[in-house]
Amino acid sequence: MKLFILAFWEVAEVVLIAVVTVFAIRTFLMQPFLVSGDSMEPNFSTGNYLLVDELTYRLRAPERGEVIVLRYPNDPSVFYIKRIIALPGDRIVINNGEIKIYNSEHPEGFVPDQSYLDKNLKTVGNMDVTLDKNDYFVMGDNRNFSYDSRSWGPLPKKDIIGIVRLRLFPIGEIKAFNYATATSN
Repeated sequence: MKLFILAFWEVAEVVLIAVVTVFAIRTFLMQPFLVSGDSMEPNFSTGNYLLVDELTYRLRAPERGEVIVLRYPNDPSVFYIKRIIALPGDRIVINNGEIKIYNSEHPEGFVPDQSYLDKNLKTVGNMDVTLDKNDYFVMGDNRNFSYDSRSWGPLPKKDIIGIVRLRLFPIGEIKAFNYATATSN
């Protein structure tokens, strides 16, 4: 009987450690995300299984060009995947298919790096928005089929879940994402 109790406690201890570890990883470090929709085509497609890093943005601010998972500001139960286009304090102007960003470093404005987009793609919409200190402007890579900041406005930082770090599925498209080359003008 004593041997049975010892074995039971050993198994219970392993299960408890595993549960606590999974909980800690899912809560503070990484979270899985399944892409649904065409807003990030061709870079991310429906059915892509991603790992989202929730820790990085606790250590540093999000940067231009990074792909993030966010809570939709008008319904926090809905999650989206988008790319950061403009940062807090930036003024973003979209006019005749061109994006231009103005900030203290570039008072004359600059066109952000969009090498990840199809060269024939034009950004739909005309707007002129200056972001507050905790707001970001996000858009899908499939600009003509993306519900994003052009529709619902700036994204508050509190609604950012994390940065996309790894695509695990489909197997043929496994990829780790490194944003060190992202333009952060």
